[in-house]
Amino acid sequence: MAEAGEHVLGVDVGGTFTDFVAIGEDGIRTWKRLSTPAAPDEAVLAGAGDLPGQRLAHGSTVATNALLERRGPRTVLVTTEGFRDLLVIRRQERPSLYDLEPRRTPHVVARGDVITVRERVGADGEVVTPLDDGEVVRVVEEARSLGAEAVAICLLFSYLRPEHEARLAKALRGAGFAVSASHEVLPEHREYERASTTAINAFLQPTTRRYLGGIDEHASTLRVMHSAGGLTDAATAGARPVSMVTSGPAGGVLGALAVAKAAGHEQIITFDMGGTSTDVSLCPGEPRYRSATEVDGLAVHTPMVDIVTVGAGGGSIARLDAGGALAAGPESAGADPGPACYGRGTLPTVSDANLVLGRLRPEAPLGGSVLPDLGRAREALATLGDPEDAAAAVVEVANATMARALRRVSLERGYDPAGFTLVAFGGAGPLHACELAAELGIGRVLVPRYAGVLSAVGIATAPEVIERGQGLLLTLGDDAAEPVATTAAALEEQASADLRAAGGALAALTWAADVRYRGQAHELRVAFEHPTPAAIGEAFHAAHEREYGFATPERAVELVALRCRAEGDARPLPETVAEAVPDAGEPEPVTLAGGVRATCVTRAALAEGATLDGPAVVTQPDATTYIPDGWTTTVDRAGNLVVTPT
Repeated sequence: MAEAGEHVLGVDVGGTFTDFVAIGEDGIRTWKRLSTPAAPDEAVLAGAGDLPGQRLAHGSTVATNALLERRGPRTVLVTTEGFRDLLVIRRQERPSLYDLEPRRTPHVVARGDVITVRERVGADGEVVTPLDDGEVVRVVEEARSLGAEAVAICLLFSYLRPEHEARLAKALRGAGFAVSASHEVLPEHREYERASTTAINAFLQPTTRRYLGGIDEHASTLRVMHSAGGLTDAATAGARPVSMVTSGPAGGVLGALAVAKAAGHEQIITFDMGGTSTDVSLCPGEPRYRSATEVDGLAVHTPMVDIVTVGAGGGSIARLDAGGALAAGPESAGADPGPACYGRGTLPTVSDANLVLGRLRPEAPLGGSVLPDLGRAREALATLGDPEDAAAAVVEVANATMARALRRVSLERGYDPAGFTLVAFGGAGPLHACELAAELGIGRVLVPRYAGVLSAVGIATAPEVIERGQGLLLTLGDDAAEPVATTAAALEEQASADLRAAGGALAALTWAADVRYRGQAHELRVAFEHPTPAAIGEAFHAAHEREYGFATPERAVELVALRCRAEGDARPLPETVAEAVPDAGEPEPVTLAGGVRATCVTRAALAEGATLDGPAVVTQPDATTYIPDGWTTTVDRAGNLVVTPT
């Protein structure tokens, strides 16, 4: 845990920009650099400057990008005899029901790279077929002959009895392989999800360890953001890289919640629009968590902040699809070549559309370094029709995609968005926030002072966190008290010990569980104060009522997994007061698309209490805010923009 006076550098590696936030006794300093996708650590090290003696808190898309691009070592899966096609069959679901030629993305393990083992543990945890030494030797030799660089082990019911996996893991590690065993990564039921998560972890390990090691050797202390909304040390993150798939977005949720709470807004929906994607999350006072997601069609089960991601960002490419309809994303121009207005790309993007509409200003450098080229943006959009008409249509299409994501985290979760404040951040979020708020009936938008780098702020101030879980599969009742108590004690000891080993000091323990009614196929994650069957059942009935509109307390309830979260103390945000910077400039009249007259002002010129009526544009080095006609802005004490309809 960082001491209050210690200097901390928060870094968030995005698809287009890498964001930096330095927090110390002298306050907050921010800057950006264009990302270097081919070697992400280059932008980190170049932007961080002199690292020795500096605590570095880091969130990254490296694990996610390596998975999406299938860029990693040859990975072999070791599984129980008879389950060779576990990763091929998956769940036999058809996500595109009417697709006549459905295609699924390949897994990280090819079908020919699966080794089956003669062993079996039963559903009761008893050994049916013992694992003999000859099988262990054969597995090691077969892994060598396949040219494996990483090995994932997932045996049937190993979460109940891990001895067979442990023996294989020890032998394979002794032979020099990078090994991920399912009883260490995900000791829970469901063979496919457990095998998929373990295989992805094995696939990502070598890449992530090299990347983190390159940064770690330059920093005195490296902390890595993971999907569960907390920091851990580089060794722990390297051992469980699957936990980094939503690393940066989780930091954004923490940063938004910290800023919003300091400003007096407890109920928020976070809206983080970057260069490649948009991430949204609903926080009814605290972040919501979940235990599973899909990345590129592959099951990933790991604790994470409940975030919905869509392929709509500033760099999302606009095009006409096969039917002649306009689409924006999910393909992105990224950092190289980037949007046309960045000077290297030629394809039209959402950023180009905002520039042509006048919402991005050609005189205001993007990211503090890239002066947008209006001529190139107009040329790119002209391929779709009249530049201004095309720009308006591109923004409308992108807004429709992002509005669907906002409804998914609110209305589809049983929450009315009208009762929440929309916190807009990321380089492009404040450009679209008011229009989206109007569509969903949200009456207040908060644009944080450091909107463009808020994920890095959240990463720099995040607590140390370790979450550990254990599958149980038992019916809640009087006879469940002993196994729940025994499992809870073991999880508490493990989570606390792992937190201390990662360099954190325990400040709080919180509990959650995956629970369902008997006969249901999927679970709800619920939080509760004490790990007892009665508390778990009560929390589940209440959550089911909220999510689905009904609960049946007389029905049997099954506990599927118990989870313990160990947290350290979060670093507080430095208190700041908004004061106008001398020579920051006066508000100036500008003309938007269609001849609309608006006001343009720099963020630095706005002091506490300043007001601004739309249409208006507020520029700053890391983001631009667009205030439509019919909305008004007030600057609060900390320098946040509070935007409401007039």
